Amino acid sequence: MIITISTLKRLTSYLLFNLLFSLLLLWSTLGLAFDSFTIKDIRIEGLERISTGTVFNYLPIKVGDYFNEVVSGNVISVLFKTSLFKDISLAREGDILIVRVEERPAISKITFSGNKSIDTEDLTKALKEAGFAEGQVFNRSLLEKVEMEIQRQYFTLSKYAVQLTSVVTPLERNRISIHIEISEGVEARIDQITLVGNQTISDDDLLDQMQLSTGSWFSWFTKADQYSKPKLEADLETLRSYYLDRGYINFTIDSAQVAVTPDKKKVYITINLTEGDKYTVSDLKLVGNLVVKDTELRDQLTIKPGDLFSRKALSASTEAILERVGEEGYAYANINPVPNIDETNKTVALTIFVDPGKRVYVRRINFKGNTKTRDEVLRRELRQMEGGWFSTKNTKRSLTRLERLNYFDEVKMETPRVPNTEDQVDLNISVIEKASGEIMAGLGYTQTEGMLFNASITQDNVLGSGNRISAAFNNSQVNTLYDFSYFNPYTTINGLSRNFRVFYRTTDAEEANLSRYSSDAYGTSLNYGLPITEFNHFRLGLGYDHTQLETTIYSANEVHDFIDQNGNEYDTYNFTASWIHDTRNRSTLLADKGVLQTLSLETSFPGSDLNYYKVNYRHQWLYPLAKDYTLSMEGNVGYGDGYGDTKNLPFFENYTAGGARTVRGFKDNTLGPLDSNHRPLGGNLKVVGNLEIILPIPFTEKASSVRLSTFLDFGNVYGIEEDFDTSEIRYSAGLSAIWLAPIGILSFSLAKPLNAKDGDQIQMFQFSIGTNF
Repeated sequence: MIITISTLKRLTSYLLFNLLFSLLLLWSTLGLAFDSFTIKDIRIEGLERISTGTVFNYLPIKVGDYFNEVVSGNVISVLFKTSLFKDISLAREGDILIVRVEERPAISKITFSGNKSIDTEDLTKALKEAGFAEGQVFNRSLLEKVEMEIQRQYFTLSKYAVQLTSVVTPLERNRISIHIEISEGVEARIDQITLVGNQTISDDDLLDQMQLSTGSWFSWFTKADQYSKPKLEADLETLRSYYLDRGYINFTIDSAQVAVTPDKKKVYITINLTEGDKYTVSDLKLVGNLVVKDTELRDQLTIKPGDLFSRKALSASTEAILERVGEEGYAYANINPVPNIDETNKTVALTIFVDPGKRVYVRRINFKGNTKTRDEVLRRELRQMEGGWFSTKNTKRSLTRLERLNYFDEVKMETPRVPNTEDQVDLNISVIEKASGEIMAGLGYTQTEGMLFNASITQDNVLGSGNRISAAFNNSQVNTLYDFSYFNPYTTINGLSRNFRVFYRTTDAEEANLSRYSSDAYGTSLNYGLPITEFNHFRLGLGYDHTQLETTIYSANEVHDFIDQNGNEYDTYNFTASWIHDTRNRSTLLADKGVLQTLSLETSFPGSDLNYYKVNYRHQWLYPLAKDYTLSMEGNVGYGDGYGDTKNLPFFENYTAGGARTVRGFKDNTLGPLDSNHRPLGGNLKVVGNLEIILPIPFTEKASSVRLSTFLDFGNVYGIEEDFDTSEIRYSAGLSAIWLAPIGILSFSLAKPLNAKDGDQIQMFQFSIGTNF
């Protein structure tokens, strides 16, 4: 068949004519269906669950309005946008407008099956956030989006073979139930990570920096061999930082490709990168309004000319300058480093621009949440003053001091600008108070002291004054103790503290693994603390105690000899002095940053029944290694001796070692010299040390009352006639956990002695529950 051009033209004209005729016919039909009229009434038909009032709220017209074709289209469009109806039609009955609707069904119930990796509660919550929940109107397109979201969540768990089947079941009263059946499939494992383009740094070194891996012995716990996009993005940033911190200033990651095998069981990752060349810092300039001396700011820098370029060091340097400038009141300073790269010589010249802005002053300091603690108790801890310029150093120190009070579960600081000013801020401090009063009675157990009963009444913050009162009773196989104390941290406005104590104590030394004797003692003491600087304190004290010794037929010769020379009852007047340097961020067992040093002297006054002295030095250093990891190093040395008529240090004042507080893995108090009955006696010289790495707590983001660590302990004690001998130092290593529980401090350790000798008493697992540490 041959179609000529003239025939084609006639055919085209015919089709256009029919199209125009059809449009005119449709237009005339619409005009006949909806002749313009004034609405006298509106009637809604077809509603089942939705109220008439709801529909009228959405309708863009009302009685008395003029109705035509344009209005009808708008009415239908508005009602459809509500997503409440799946069909809408308009009709006219005289001057009455009839709106006929067919409601979408409501979701009566949503159930899941087959979901093991994601809880039903989490799935339901995710659907609800997407607007798909029980009671909502059913929308099939939204169901498809929800299925895609559930799939995405499973993809983040490396379950790429997941399959979803949704079953929609109609119910009475225009309702439906939805059941989503989930076939999770197996987790896809990373089978290979390929690095392309690294010439100078090996694959092993780079792969060690990444969270993702091809698996190891601990992959069941770390999930490192399960691919997720956020993990890969974090790893790419880690690689970028790794190179930029080693001089590769032009390093780039060109692409990262992820491939999944057809069976959805294996994942292959390929990372293409370009290393570039290493660059060194040729020059470093500080320009702008420096506020402080150039030399002082340069002392803050961790990057210097001649060093390899390091983004980390440059960032730390700018932060240090910002911190130092902030100490001078310039809270909103801008520190901008600008690199000038010399491609020929492979160097980079750094120019750091310092713009301090205006000096900022603190208008007011406001407290919130201290319903019990008085404002003055908080204000006396502050190092940032009202009316003074804002200091980042003083503000941080103020926060630390408030946290160290141990009156609050949480302390937060905010520094909002004062409205309509550029140089004033308010310091808003909000606290959540903890119960500072405690009435406690309970049972505990330690391997050395056995079962113990303890009862105490303690108020750490009496009437919100910051003073502490404590009355305690403890009873165990080793000790019976009655103790009352009162502590006022601010006897004067300058921070002079005062502590008063009275006690009565009985001790059975044999139950503590020591020589066989018992003692009864009572006494009192009065101590004052004087702050010298922000981190240094002196403490001075006077005390009196009366001690009476009791022996048995099995007591050692050393015990009998001492009693023969000095009697068995002693009145002793004591003088104590100590220097304390403490920069720790917390004063409890759970500090994780800072230094603690103490040097103390305890001596009896001439004229006492016993004349002796003891000197102790302790040094603890806490250094954060990485996020949630802290290195703790501690050393403790003590020496004591007698003077005057007392030849040696009284044996009941001897130092001991071994156990949870000194060298774990060895039985409490068993290291060092033995008495004539071959029982531990203790010594007058103690050398104890500890190296510890504090670890993050698994499955928790933040555990403020729990500490887990791995440790290396070492130490021993030496008798009066023994010289210090490093070959006698005992070592142990293991794991430790501490929990500040409501019943007291719970301590657990599992330690392996590394150089135990014949006669040493080994105790690898040690614990105490419900006792003071």
